[in-house]
Amino acid sequence: MHPALVPVVDRRAAAGPEQWDALWQALADGALDRGDALALLASLTAALPEEGSLLAMVDALDRRRPARPAGSWAGTVNVVGTGGGPPTVNLSTAAALVAAACGVRIVKSGSRAHTARTGSIDLLDRLGVPFATSLDQTSRHLETHGIAFTGPFVYPVQLARLALLAVPTPMRVFGRFLNILGPFLAAVPVSAQVTGVSGGRVPSALRALASRPGTPVTWLVTNPLGADELLSMCDNTIHLPDGGTLTLRAGELVPAGGSPDDLAPVPRDAAAEHFRSVLTGRAGAPLRATLQLNAAALALASGHRDDWAKAVAEAGAALDDGAALDLLERLKGADRAG
Repeated sequence: MHPALVPVVDRRAAAGPEQWDALWQALADGALDRGDALALLASLTAALPEEGSLLAMVDALDRRRPARPAGSWAGTVNVVGTGGGPPTVNLSTAAALVAAACGVRIVKSGSRAHTARTGSIDLLDRLGVPFATSLDQTSRHLETHGIAFTGPFVYPVQLARLALLAVPTPMRVFGRFLNILGPFLAAVPVSAQVTGVSGGRVPSALRALASRPGTPVTWLVTNPLGADELLSMCDNTIHLPDGGTLTLRAGELVPAGGSPDDLAPVPRDAAAEHFRSVLTGRAGAPLRATLQLNAAALALASGHRDDWAKAVAEAGAALDDGAALDLLERLKGADRAG
């Protein structure tokens, strides 16, 4: 094992900035081998580092990123979850399109499937929707369509290097770590972020990541069914940046019938066509209500709306009048270079 790796995988003491800097430098220098990469990924997947070490890790990754543009894209919200919980259709991707059809400026970051049946990028590929490959392209898509889907470029290159070192072990083996931490590693200059956290609770380490200086105003969403999205059939809690919480009671804003089974994914070869039916609002009442709730959250978090009932109603209208599906079709025809 490379010496730089020892203090990171040895949990008897928290790894600080110097240890993480030494590790990422060793990776950049080509001094780590496959065994080192597997040891690091296995350690991170088994259990997240304690709060101080986790913050030091992310800070060390940030110091190695290219310079970011000054300021943020005002009124723009990123939506990305931690994965896990009951399996569902791509709710955050669908909610992003519904909210964008209502005039909310949306960035949707995501990845290929690590634990889910179909990740957001897998689905976009099947739908023929291009995703941005740079921040400049993300900005152009946002200005042209009101929504942009980002590719892997928003994540630290160190993760890709670890993946290459780990071959032939697939990264889905380490999906739990990648899913949980991914939402807090996406470098997009939005002003707000909505992140669903699976498991029904928010670990203190994730709260710390969400409140790091320079991060967008982040809402962390939980519910007792353990999903990483707002669900219409149960109460939901939004954990706000100031430490407070907002509880959305089942049945208050949208009908509360159904169960997570009504949100279940379909086989991959049917995913694209089913997703189009989801955007019509006619794929079942619980799914429709859940989409309205999640789209409304994006409208409120971004500052586009300040009234939940009105935002829910607008989301329903975007499903009924075809605006959400029309937006998807326009994106399919978008120039991948534009």
